[in-house]
Amino acid sequence: MGVPEKLADRMSMAEQHEYLRSKFSRRKALRSGAITVGALAVGGVLGSGSASAATTTPSLVTSALTSGINGSMVTPVGRHLAFGGEADTQIRVSWQVPAPVKRAFLRFGKTPWDLSHKVVADTRALHTPALTPTGAPVDQYYLHVSLHDLEPDTTYYYGVGHDGFDPASQQAISTLSTFRTAPARGWRGGKAYEPFTFTAFGDQGVSAHAAGNDHVILAQNPSFHLHAGDICYADPMGQGQDGDKVAYNAKTWDAFLVQTETVASKIPWMVSYGNHDMEAWYSHNGYGGENARFFLPTNGPDPRTVPGVYSFKYGNVGVISLDANDVSYEIPANLGLTAGKQTKWLDRKLRDFRGDESIDFVVVFFHHCAFSTTQAHASEGGVREAWVPLFEKYRVDLVINGHNHVYERTDAILGNKVSKAVPSGETIEPVKDGIVYVTAGAAGRSLYSFGAPDTYEGHEHRVDSIDTFHFAKGSVKVTETVEWSRVRYTGYSFIKVDVTPAHAGGKSSMKVTALAEDGTQIDNYTILRKAGETSHQH
Repeated sequence: MGVPEKLADRMSMAEQHEYLRSKFSRRKALRSGAITVGALAVGGVLGSGSASAATTTPSLVTSALTSGINGSMVTPVGRHLAFGGEADTQIRVSWQVPAPVKRAFLRFGKTPWDLSHKVVADTRALHTPALTPTGAPVDQYYLHVSLHDLEPDTTYYYGVGHDGFDPASQQAISTLSTFRTAPARGWRGGKAYEPFTFTAFGDQGVSAHAAGNDHVILAQNPSFHLHAGDICYADPMGQGQDGDKVAYNAKTWDAFLVQTETVASKIPWMVSYGNHDMEAWYSHNGYGGENARFFLPTNGPDPRTVPGVYSFKYGNVGVISLDANDVSYEIPANLGLTAGKQTKWLDRKLRDFRGDESIDFVVVFFHHCAFSTTQAHASEGGVREAWVPLFEKYRVDLVINGHNHVYERTDAILGNKVSKAVPSGETIEPVKDGIVYVTAGAAGRSLYSFGAPDTYEGHEHRVDSIDTFHFAKGSVKVTETVEWSRVRYTGYSFIKVDVTPAHAGGKSSMKVTALAEDGTQIDNYTILRKAGETSHQH
């Protein structure tokens, strides 16, 4: 069993972690048969120096496994890519194996017949005990390679393997995939960057609708994808660790990574963390499991405390990922986790991006909504208090959220009020018009509803105002009447963003389009900004 739901509501993430650690003692783990091949192979807990086979804490290691079964019987699965902090020269490749293997590695090169570069992989293994009376222990093995000094704007072929499974062999060559680095940073002699596309959503989970969205995303040929939290729902309760009635299921991650591999093995899949991604068993901050599964940039304020906080540049776009659990009043398990360090870092990063003449657009993505009107989570007052003033100070061009399982888009907002009406097809300039906020949380999990009618392209049902609420300190719902909800759609969907850079002095554009899971367009608007113009605040 996990933390009882009523108890979890009163406990911080760290307190839930300690509760679970003490509840699942070594004796209980032995009685439940927790001596597993994974625990034997990795030899204890990271930093513990222990070789106990029956550890009841997660096994996190960062060196290649030295024991294993016949590697020819094990096929790598769940490949997923991520940029490093410098997206033009750094790529991280991650994957999973269903059993421990010897000497895992990655091969890569510029052609599929020349994979001469071979890099040894690091292994991060997770051991999850039987968290329910009828459950069984789960061992998972995640492998990672960080590639540096790559050539910008270049396509590479790669394959992953281990002793007994070589991706360069005739038998396994069909498992090869590709990645492409970002364009070189800077203006490259005054020339504009080439146009590109990226996609985004949140709250995917594992479902036929989730897989359907993946297929349509792949058809857009994006340069990268942003996943705004609540990734797979192994923890279906979303409080940090599930309650007594619903079991945490670590195997859901296996299904998710296999489902997502069709896209994520070719396109960097950049994630931020939501409330369902806080898993109390693995670490005090709830992100120990994510640290094993993902290999994200480490240029945030403190990658040990908030590993989902980072930034990268792609062409003329600067992207920032935030951890809204740190400021959430609704679900306070990690409230105050960074003691304000994340917000200070955000201020510095926005100032740096706005002072960089190679960056026209700034995109910020995170989980909890700053502005939404659903009957479920609605708006997060903690985000409004901590971050919205900074978004307005630096005139962030696009804010992408999940959390509410719908598509909703606001008019341009300043000071929590409409600063410009933005119907579908409209063009805005954030410098003078304000900021549009997009909720794209309909990636595959069950859908939410609005208190007002859906209204989207071809099906407009405009209302002047909506009675809704936001969360304040103490998880208190504060009612409010708002006029900023412009587009609402309760079907499965995602957004694609087409970026057209301009020469310095011209106007770059960023067209935001919302697509239903069948590819139908349900919304679009365009953001303009003068190319090469620097500013620190407005």
